[in-house]
Amino acid sequence: MSTAEAASQAFQDRRSPEPPNPERPRRGHFTAKAETLALLKTSGNPINGLGETAQRRPSPFFWHPPTMHPFEDLQVAARSRMSQIPGYDAAFAPARNHPPLVPVAATRTEASAEEYTIEEPTVIVLAVGHNYERLKQVPSDETNGEGICDVGDQYARGTRSSFALANWIRSQGYTARAYPGPSADALLLIPPAVASGLGELGKHGSMISRKFGAGVRLAGVTTDMPLVMNSPDIFGADEFCKNCQVCTRACPPGAIAEQKQMVRGVERWFVDFDKCIPAFTDLAGCAICIAECPWTRPSARPKLLATMARRLGPVPNET
Repeated sequence: MSTAEAASQAFQDRRSPEPPNPERPRRGHFTAKAETLALLKTSGNPINGLGETAQRRPSPFFWHPPTMHPFEDLQVAARSRMSQIPGYDAAFAPARNHPPLVPVAATRTEASAEEYTIEEPTVIVLAVGHNYERLKQVPSDETNGEGICDVGDQYARGTRSSFALANWIRSQGYTARAYPGPSADALLLIPPAVASGLGELGKHGSMISRKFGAGVRLAGVTTDMPLVMNSPDIFGADEFCKNCQVCTRACPPGAIAEQKQMVRGVERWFVDFDKCIPAFTDLAGCAICIAECPWTRPSARPKLLATMARRLGPVPNET
């Protein structure tokens, strides 16, 4: 049995069952509505680079402005469905009504990269954690909106933080622009988040961090301020995912592949867009995979970190 397989099996053996969510459809027992599927007029998998052997940057996608992708109708339908959930509009309003950027100061504050506490050279990525007790109540519906409202609350925190940081940088005489989620314009947040050491890419397509597991939301700031560069942090999440099947079994439409696939010239985890997004739309934001991820559970995460550290031994960070 491999290192990751043993760790995964140990987790499964120790896992204390939680009360099942009666609103959560099981894998193989869910099909998106016909009218939702009809809105998927173009497959998203080729745009995501599935099967491509040449390396390239990922394309702006789904939650980016509709001028950047062909899924505006699905995007509108998803937001319409989520707006039916009690508390959704109030939770997401702060994420959409952000403060303006202040003018860049005429006098630039001169300092070396080492004198600044933010340690990323071009893109600064901010991560805010979910309230697990609220998140685990997904999927949301008209009777319980706690899960999706917590998503909105965390995106709002990221929005406020990214604009506050961008405005501070601008006050120092440097250019800065905020890119808060969920609609991050042209900036894709997960690649720089992984590159800067905030976490590893999980099988479910979301980032897994040491501190929050998969229950994390991102925001970004781009800047020309001189900053110190971080490097990726390898702590065993990717290795663990190779044998863990929790999210693949929990995904209602079966969109999460069990093995890595060739995507834009690299073998990586891949979620089938054409299966995921219609279900995401009908389930009002879904989020089942990140709620079910073993790394997201506060009680399990320290044990997983310790287990993977023992089994993997010292893993040097990439430079």
